[in-house]
Amino acid sequence: MSRARPSTPPGRSVLPWGAARVVGASMAPTLHAGDRVLVRHGAPPRPGAIVVARFPDGALVVKRAVEARTTRDGRTGWWLLSDDPAVGVDSRHRGVVAADDVLGVVRGRLWPRPTLRLGPGPARA
Repeated sequence: MSRARPSTPPGRSVLPWGAARVVGASMAPTLHAGDRVLVRHGAPPRPGAIVVARFPDGALVVKRAVEARTTRDGRTGWWLLSDDPAVGVDSRHRGVVAADDVLGVVRGRLWPRPTLRLGPGPARA
């Protein structure tokens, strides 16, 4: 599972921008373990965006927002998937992630190959 290790304090940041480190291979080929990404905290995701989210167990993860869905309790949420479906844990295993638990949108990679365009990636639901 691609997890995010925040470079900012846990939870929601008061700063609009932050960084996270990708852990794991679930977002390959777009992102790889060790990549540092630029995160816009509080930015509304769009289908196809890469996001940093919190799973119900508290794990911070980097996943692709595929589509808006409703959670079991009727809240707005997102269906989040790995780019590599054979690796990691995502909404196929955990269900819809509440919109409040989508902490930010990845705007680019800072290291090791800086880029502001990460591509649309796989689009599956």
